[in-house]
Amino acid sequence: MSEKVKYELEFVVKSSSSLLYKYISTPGGLGEWFADNVNSRGEIFTFMWNGDEEQAKLLTKKVNQFVRFKWLADEDPATYFELKIQIDDLTKDVALIITDFAEEDELEEARLLWESQVGDLHGLIGG
Repeated sequence: MSEKVKYELEFVVKSSSSLLYKYISTPGGLGEWFADNVNSRGEIFTFMWNGDEEQAKLLTKKVNQFVRFKWLADEDPATYFELKIQIDDLTKDVALIITDFAEEDELEEARLLWESQVGDLHGLIGG
């Protein structure tokens, strides 16, 4: 098994930080753009795509700032995925910063997947 590489993506989002936070931190919000459906029991979130399920543990969150999840199936203790809201002090533009990990040969595919999913998010919030 090859080592995973950390990467970061930034997307400008035309939304308030509080609205964006609902889309990145709640099962209902995540189910509208990130997965077909999302359920949670405490800190365990179940993400469903085309009948497949993946579970992630909510590691930490800060209201209107970020959420960090860890896929339960991923045995590498150093990996996670984080969705962070960043507001530019000067322009007040809101950005979604995504931090994730992928194997070197799957990096481009992982980036394209995030771009597609964030495209769905933009469609929802008009950004």
